[in-house]
Amino acid sequence: MAQIKVYYEPEMELLTIFWQSPRQNQICSELGDGIILIKDSDTNEPIGLELLSYRPGDDRFDSMSLEIGQTKLREEMVTT
Repeated sequence: MAQIKVYYEPEMELLTIFWQSPRQNQICSELGDGIILIKDSDTNEPIGLELLSYRPGDDRFDSMSLEIGQTKLREEMVTT
């Protein structure tokens, strides 16, 4: 089962979300509007996000959609 870890530090107005374990060798890139992408520096794989100046109700993060599992393609039978 996938685990997502969310850390909120209200005194720093910082929201951090990890969908993989934090790394000692992680690197960060700002995507704009105070959104930071956290990646593994060896694989360049995204492992998390940070939102700077975050407060509950922030317009940058007003809703979330989460899908877990596999999408099954519909098989159609062709009759002749």
